[in-house]
Amino acid sequence: MKISVLPAARDDLADGFDFYERQAEGLGGYFLESLYADIESLRLYAGIHRKVFGLHRLLSKRFPYAAYYDLEGRTIRIWAVLDCRQHPERVRRRLKGLSL
Repeated sequence: MKISVLPAARDDLADGFDFYERQAEGLGGYFLESLYADIESLRLYAGIHRKVFGLHRLLSKRFPYAAYYDLEGRTIRIWAVLDCRQHPERVRRRLKGLSL
């Protein structure tokens, strides 16, 4: 399986990095390592996650974040990586605005 992290999701990861790096030096790097490890796990577990707002939602093991993805053939497309502490309506609006 191929994993494609789409531009909006890369921006989400960069925003998360910036947030955690402001909390403590080096924490942003740990955030990225953790999220990319979670995303890599999709090579084995893609498609088993519950669908939320039309996309599968992978919850991160170490941070309050979720990766929203779909499957297209043998490609896993990561559409967004969002903070789970947001209001669900904000998440819905963000995901609805994607070009699925």
